[in-house]
Amino acid sequence: MANLKEIRNRIASVDSTMQITSAMKMVSAAKLKRAQDAVTQMRPYSNKLQEILSSLSSSLDMSENKYASDREVKNVLLLAVTSNRGLCGGFNNNVIKEVLRMAKEDYAKQNVSVLSVGKKANDAFKRTEYNIKGRNLPGNLQELWNDLTFDNVAPEAEKIMQAYVDGHIDKVVIVYNHFKNVATQVVVAEQFLPILPPETEEGKKVNLDYIFEPSKIEIVEELIPKSLKTQLYSAMLDSMAGEHGARMTAMHKATDNASELNKQLKLDYNKARQAAITNEILEIVGGAEALNG
Repeated sequence: MANLKEIRNRIASVDSTMQITSAMKMVSAAKLKRAQDAVTQMRPYSNKLQEILSSLSSSLDMSENKYASDREVKNVLLLAVTSNRGLCGGFNNNVIKEVLRMAKEDYAKQNVSVLSVGKKANDAFKRTEYNIKGRNLPGNLQELWNDLTFDNVAPEAEKIMQAYVDGHIDKVVIVYNHFKNVATQVVVAEQFLPILPPETEEGKKVNLDYIFEPSKIEIVEELIPKSLKTQLYSAMLDSMAGEHGARMTAMHKATDNASELNKQLKLDYNKARQAAITNEILEIVGGAEALNG
């Protein structure tokens, strides 16, 4: 059994760790509320934009659009959305594992590149064969997490869209954690480019009675880029909410584990203290008996 000083040091260390994890849990809970509010506010706009685009697309030949061109897929870009920080359980590793699986299985016959959104994904792929080199694509995307706004995301989305139009890449897939609830984040692989026809996503055509000014074609050409930028921004908002939810859950479990360990250490400390007191009493009694003898 460890001596009293070692146990006291361990108890102090566990107490300090428990205070840190508890504070991180509260911070993540506050940030999660803001992230959930941002996602909630974004959804009505995103849904209405998609509804209008679906209604227009159902009556037009979308194959002629530059963002929906039907061409052979040779170069695939996987957009890995992770966080800049850890201590959030398997949140980042789940995305990294899914990206690697898709690169080795789903797109084994294509040239696969990975564009990292977040420091954790960048660290995982920067020394691999999938790291992007010499491409006309955005860099340092992890900085978007410092100030996540639509105005900051839109220019980066435009660069990806332009690379697709120029033929540098033939398909773009966003891989991110979809926020289901505080304890659950689901890894989602969502096609970004080329855009899918409405029937593929919804399973049915959407026909609404709109009066169009200007023409449908002009509106579609304006709406599609905006819809793509919104899709990327929405995925990042979803991922941010998932990150805070995962970190809050991980810190809650860490706090509970530290509390249980603290209780066990205090029990061990009391046992060691009682054993030390008993030994001292025995030594005193033995010494007294020896003197009397």
